[in-house]
Amino acid sequence: MRLRLGIDIACRAAHQASLADERGEFTWSGHRFRTTADDLEQLWAMLPNGTDPSTVTVIMEPTRNAWVPLAAWFRRRGAAVVMVPPERAADLRAYYSKHTKSDRLDSRILARLPLLHPEGLHTEQGLGPGDSLRRAVKLRSTLVRRRTATLARLDALLEILGPGWHAALGSNLGHKTPLKFLAAGYACPHTVRRLGRTRLARFLHRHSRGAWNQIKADELLAAASATLHLWDDELDYPDLADDIAIEARLALALTHEIKELDERIAVLFAHADPDGILPSVPGIGPILGAQILGRLGDPNRFTSLAAVRAFSGLVPRLDSSGVNGHHGGPTKAGDACLREALFMAAEHARRADPSLAAKYHRLMVTEGKHHNSALCHVATALLTRIAGCWRRGEHYILHDANGRPIDATQARAIIAERYAIPTEVRAARRTTHTRQRPLRSETDRRNKRSQRVPSTGPPGSQAMPSPP
Repeated sequence: MRLRLGIDIACRAAHQASLADERGEFTWSGHRFRTTADDLEQLWAMLPNGTDPSTVTVIMEPTRNAWVPLAAWFRRRGAAVVMVPPERAADLRAYYSKHTKSDRLDSRILARLPLLHPEGLHTEQGLGPGDSLRRAVKLRSTLVRRRTATLARLDALLEILGPGWHAALGSNLGHKTPLKFLAAGYACPHTVRRLGRTRLARFLHRHSRGAWNQIKADELLAAASATLHLWDDELDYPDLADDIAIEARLALALTHEIKELDERIAVLFAHADPDGILPSVPGIGPILGAQILGRLGDPNRFTSLAAVRAFSGLVPRLDSSGVNGHHGGPTKAGDACLREALFMAAEHARRADPSLAAKYHRLMVTEGKHHNSALCHVATALLTRIAGCWRRGEHYILHDANGRPIDATQARAIIAERYAIPTEVRAARRTTHTRQRPLRSETDRRNKRSQRVPSTGPPGSQAMPSPP
């Protein structure tokens, strides 16, 4: 007899568990326990005597990261662990008892879930957030976004001083030399002028390893003089320089952490993909390859390639009934970090693989898709090929239109000759181009106003019509 153990996980309070047999009849329910070895041993001892661990299925929702140690403990005991999307369990709970929400009810719903929706159960094999590569690539993606936001704030603060600073420091503030210059408090024009040309050139030469010299020092001195002429003494220069220095130091610290993280990810990725299958895919380097593999997990755990595509969330929504059917945008039901890596990899892969370039060309030129939509289709095809190569244990091989293997140089020549997007087509497919809309939407105050304004005259007088 197979047993189903449904567990409603709590992050700080006690969990609740319910045990049901294969017919959905409960042996017991509402048992409270915590994530400790003693409580888990006591819970396991409540199973019927002589129970084979392989016949036990533990069903849980991925509540934050509290499920990770529980899943690992039950797997070591020989039970199968199944993770259920929270929205699926919520829908079944609403069907089961619309006006009730309790931890005990949730555990009972999870224990009966194999009877209600057996095709929605997927065994969890990995450690989830406990996996080092999965966690590292997510942390790197987060740090990159933080660094981008910090550089954007830094750019906005420099605009207060005037356009000369951007011209002198360059459009890309992510380089270490301008960040170190600003982190030292040299955004104050008085400080720059007190440094003088010689000391400023020496500072720039040391931190840029000779790339910046006295010419750059003259540009910064000119920017400082322009700021003083623009603002005079109205602006508090030291206070603004301190704010800029804080943002620059944050950007430098994030840059250092990202570099350290890249080194750790490279070691983890080499261990996870010793055969170098993902680096053989066009458009995928060590960083994107690690991000795809870390967030996707082992592609062999999926029942089909369609399941791999559905996990990414790049497949379109479908609304079909009778003879009517409509495909919408991507479901975005999967991992956002995985979609981010696939989207960036697709942009590079379409420039290196003739088959993907042909698909991108057809979507843009023939079907009228815009750039982002076409890239989502290319990303889905790229993911399917990655999973196929991983399952077969083979490297990615470039082919021409006749299926003959080619090298990277020949592939780029074919793309340039056959699949270049005309400039007028790309201009017409820009995603920033939106159709003309009215200046005011349906929430305009005039539309909210009632069609008949109450009369302010004596009783019985006609109401005045609303203004057009």
